[in-house]
Amino acid sequence: MEYYLYILPFHFMAVMSWMAVMFYLPRLFVYHQENNERREFVEIVEIQEYKLYKYIGLPSLWASLLSGGLMLYLNPYLLQEPWMHLKLAGLIALVIYSFSMEYYRVSLQKNSCKRDGHFFRAYNEVPTLLSTLIVSYVVVKDTLLWFSLVVIIIFSFIIYKIATLKDRSKK
Repeated sequence: MEYYLYILPFHFMAVMSWMAVMFYLPRLFVYHQENNERREFVEIVEIQEYKLYKYIGLPSLWASLLSGGLMLYLNPYLLQEPWMHLKLAGLIALVIYSFSMEYYRVSLQKNSCKRDGHFFRAYNEVPTLLSTLIVSYVVVKDTLLWFSLVVIIIFSFIIYKIATLKDRSKK
């Protein structure tokens, strides 16, 4: 346990770096899709997307998983806590989301992506939803069933409204 407190700040920093990528990369996807006809601009965005995902996103994802796994190894009691099970479920969803960003990055680069800017604006809200739930579980150390349901309902509404928003520039 003496090493646990030394790993914890590293874990926090790795997660913060990973989350920064998950918050910003979908925004680049919006710019990419909505400016597809401007090839010079898209080429710059593609470089940013690649470097952000490969040089920051993946290393911080693995650093988060390895440091979190090491903390669970040092303190296996945490696995007996119901809130930890919910946190791990949220983590699995974040990992899937993170790998889905690589799928979209590659499909945008190949110009085969069928998603529009509205989709990526809505898609950008998913890590906010998941991180809100995960941080709440860790801080409060409770399953927070009603809180979880309310947060999911609110974010579902927000995501729906963003995804169905009309483009005002075309009026």
